[in-house]
Order: sequence, then structure tokens, then C-alpha cells
Amino acid sequence: MKKLAPLIILFFVLSACKTNPFTGKKTFNIYSSNDNLFASSFQQYDKFLSENDVVTGTSESEMITRVGQKIAKAAQRWFEANGQPGYLSKYKWEYQLVKDSTINAWCMPGGKIVFNTGILPITQTETGVAVVMGHEVAHALANHGAQRMTAGIAQQLGAIGTQIAVKDKDAQTQAVWMQAYGIGSTVGGMLPFSRSHETEADRIGLQIMAIAGYNPDEAPELWKRMKKANEGKQPPEFLSTHPSNDTRIRNLTQWSQSAKDEAKKFGVTSFR
Repeated sequence: MKKLAPLIILFFVLSACKTNPFTGKKTFNIYSSNDNLFASSFQQYDKFLSENDVVTGTSESEMITRVGQKIAKAAQRWFEANGQPGYLSKYKWEYQLVKDSTINAWCMPGGKIVFNTGILPITQTETGVAVVMGHEVAHALANHGAQRMTAGIAQQLGAIGTQIAVKDKDAQTQAVWMQAYGIGSTVGGMLPFSRSHETEADRIGLQIMAIAGYNPDEAPELWKRMKKANEGKQPPEFLSTHPSNDTRIRNLTQWSQSAKDEAKKFGVTSFR
């Protein structure tokens, strides 16, 4: 069994590959179909909405929906232009505003998105909402949820493999090895993996919002406001699931012009 464990893990890693439609690179994803994942996601989303205070009929809630629809339409245009018109056929886009003071927004696999009211002072404008919406939609487009779940399974398999490898050692040695694996696989694996997703979503989202007609120059400005709001609250970048605010500001500033160039391919040359 000790010799078999690494082979099982290797088989898992080699079989867990899909292609990212935006980068053309292989991604770590064991889900051959989104059907079951999306169905579960939609159920969880409906349950969340039933248990929380959903805001409807306000200018803010209507803005969230309006921006979401524009971003989703821009994404569809991108996939059609890149030879994948059916890529989003199983996505069921939905955009809800929930009364919650936490500065947050999130997207579940399949296109179910929530904005907390607490993020609105940071977004400030419709274009600010588009920055966040583009980022969240990008997570869904790149199947980051499925990739994170796959990575979680891989981490568990690695823990099992480590446990098998040291099963003949004394209890103290086993504990040291398991603790070392837990810290190493998190700080050296899971956290960088998550940060790479956030960076990828920033870049994809910037392009999609530009195609939708929103000014990508607003993205670094939003993150400056986010930095001010979170002053002193963020852990060091290497211990975080997200890049630092400074890293995001720098990246988004560098990528803004390329997002405008991408939008120009779709006839979009002016931005709100």
C-alpha cells in the first residue's frame, strides 16, 4: 500500500487536466462535466437566498442586475468570437444584492452571484460594480470553483499518502510529519493556487468589463479604496488566499490598456 499510494496520487494528478479557454493552458480539474457541480451550486445558492435578506426593488439592486447582464453578454460575445459559442449554454446567470455589512461579493459555479450591501461604498459607481462583477464572473468562466475543489481533494490524498508513508514511525514523528505536510501543502500549495485564481480573475474580468463598455482604468482606483478600507486587516500576502491590495493595484494598472485593446476588437472604443 505504501508503494501504491504515490501511484494513485500521480494518476489523479495526470487525469485532472482541462484547458483554460482564456489562456490555453492546462488546469487542475477532475470534473469532466459541469452538470452535477452546477446543479449542486444552484441548490446551495437558493438555500442561501432563502436564509438571508435579499434586497429587491431598489436602484442598487437593479444596478447589480443591469451590470451583471452586461458583463454576461460581453462574455458571450468573447466566446463567440473565439469559436466557442456554446461554452455558456449551461450557465444560469443570477445577480442578487444581500443586506450584509461585510465588504464582499462572490460567485458560485454556474454563474450565481451575490453582492453584499457592504461593498457598495467601495464600488461607489456602476463602473465600480462592473470591476467587481467582472472579477466574479471571471471566476465562473474559468471554472475556478471546480479547480479549488479538485485541489482540496488532492491535498487530502497527499495527507493520506504522508500518513501511510510514516505509519511505521512513532506517534511523535508521525505528528511532526503530518503537521509539516499540513503547513507545507497550505502555504506552499493551496494559498498560492488560490492567489493565482484571484489574479487570473482580475485579468479576465478587466477584459470582460471593457468589452461591456466599462472603463478598466477604474479597477485600480477601486482597489485603492479597498486598501484604505482594509488598512491593517490583511495578513501577509504569502499567508493569504488573495494577492495584496498593492499587487492588485499594480497589476490592474499594467493590464488596463491591453483590456481596452481587447475591447477595441469588439468595436468598443469609448468607456463609461
